[in-house]
Amino acid sequence: MKVALVQPPIQDFYDTDLRLQPIGLCYLKAAVRKHLPGVEVIVKDYHGGCGRKTAALPKELEYLSDYYPVPDKSPFSLFHQYYHFGRSFDEIETDLLAMKPDLVGISSLFTPYYREALKIAARVKKTLSVPVIMGGSHASAAADSLLCSPHVDYVVRGEGERAFVEFLRFLHGSTAIEAVPNLAYKKDGRLCFNPIEENFPLDDIPFPDLADLSPTSYAFGVRPLTFLITSRSCPHRCSFCSVHTTFGKNYRLRSIDDVLEEIELRYGQGYRVIDFEDDNLTFYKNAFKELCRRLIARFPGREVEFVAMNGVSYLSLDEELLELMFEAGFSHLNLALVSSDKTVRETTKRPHTSESYLRVVRKAFQLGFKIVSYQILGLPNESLGSMVQTLACNSRLPVLLGASPFYCTPDAPIARGLDLSQQDYLKARLTAMAVETQEFGREDIYTLFVTTRIINFLKGLRLTTSAHLADLLVRPCEDERTRIGLELLKTLGESERLFFWTKKGLVENKKFKPELFLRVLLGAGEITCQDGNKIFVGEFARSAAFPERSIKFWITPNNESHTSAEGPKGEGRADVR
Repeated sequence: MKVALVQPPIQDFYDTDLRLQPIGLCYLKAAVRKHLPGVEVIVKDYHGGCGRKTAALPKELEYLSDYYPVPDKSPFSLFHQYYHFGRSFDEIETDLLAMKPDLVGISSLFTPYYREALKIAARVKKTLSVPVIMGGSHASAAADSLLCSPHVDYVVRGEGERAFVEFLRFLHGSTAIEAVPNLAYKKDGRLCFNPIEENFPLDDIPFPDLADLSPTSYAFGVRPLTFLITSRSCPHRCSFCSVHTTFGKNYRLRSIDDVLEEIELRYGQGYRVIDFEDDNLTFYKNAFKELCRRLIARFPGREVEFVAMNGVSYLSLDEELLELMFEAGFSHLNLALVSSDKTVRETTKRPHTSESYLRVVRKAFQLGFKIVSYQILGLPNESLGSMVQTLACNSRLPVLLGASPFYCTPDAPIARGLDLSQQDYLKARLTAMAVETQEFGREDIYTLFVTTRIINFLKGLRLTTSAHLADLLVRPCEDERTRIGLELLKTLGESERLFFWTKKGLVENKKFKPELFLRVLLGAGEITCQDGNKIFVGEFARSAAFPERSIKFWITPNNESHTSAEGPKGEGRADVR
């Protein structure tokens, strides 16, 4: 028996190039090889490393044309063109026909791309007439949206290793379909859902089989990258997260020996960057500290770099752990702040505090980490003022802003009780900015999204010392990107309008709300760059918001206002390098 496991292409305005390795499919292949060695499994990645082509914007997203109207070449650009990322459906159909599999499994991970998965199912049925089974996060949360298609025969919900092995035994005739855990299927014109059951113990699941993937296809910079997990599920119950739908509420940890053995295997296969994709990597601090100590002993020369792109909960970080992580080879730290507002954290059931977050940021910066802090823009229970507060807070810290507009995924606690339509599924992506409330509209979310781009641009400036933004805007600079960004900011301050920078000239960004942008700057007072230097933005924000005032307002690090012609005592001037 030959099985093809498929990672489909996606269609969107952008793609995350770094995190495309289909580790879930590779886990399935390894489990089948262990339990049913007579079955041949081939993993086909039709997404990663396959390029992109322009695609038609779906009618459900046509309203975004007003927000992404032109190809903006400025440092503040968001999106413009809608793309098909991966192999074409014609190419996929031809490739699968040549393989002649007896079964095709299709991954449906992310809700907004479920239609791409269904298109592959349709091509399979048209060309091969073999069974089609689907699984993944979207399949777990909304199995009926897939199973209602005439081209889909089966859906696996939740973790797939044991379920898929038992499903293949069913196809071989050695077990009844009703005995296959997690399986959804059609019978006598109705949809049937077998009970969700426990998966194999984590340490009994073999390492993902990456044999069908090239180490050079997934890279962090120029170094081959691979995914690895040390646990499944998460002990927290954040209302916007649907992780428990896929992995259950039982948070499980792999043994350190098992994790180290897999890292050794990947090192021998040529991988030099390990991305821990856990949903909560450091919850058991002592266990992770021990892992770091053993990584330091095994790779004292930092031959392997470790990252955690899925984010790390700052609640479980302390100074010792940060020191061990840095010595072990972690250089980047992705923190999931979500919001600095205590009320928002409580209503979203995030057991975190601002004080612990600030302690982690200060220590991580001292050690030399490059820090990104992720904020969700537009949570349904959040106010515009709360979002501004969080952006202002992170602007004052030496972190890059990783803002993401909120989108509603099926079966997340925050979405339960809502009757999500297929149109809602398509809009369940950050580029759609689909959620509006009485507290904020789409233009507000869009403006704050662009604001994070502007602030990150300023945080990336290489300065010789701290400086005032007003001074930087009139200083010459050699770098073209920096020149464009500062010129646009100067124009914004003078005209209260932001422009797109295109090959045909400046085009006004009519969806951007300058007053909201200035509100963030006024709340921040200063922006801390990645190197620790500060850019004082109070004068610029006040003069732009109140151009009739002749007195300059300066805001110092402790947010005390001063009126002066020179600025806070001791602040130097800086050249832009």
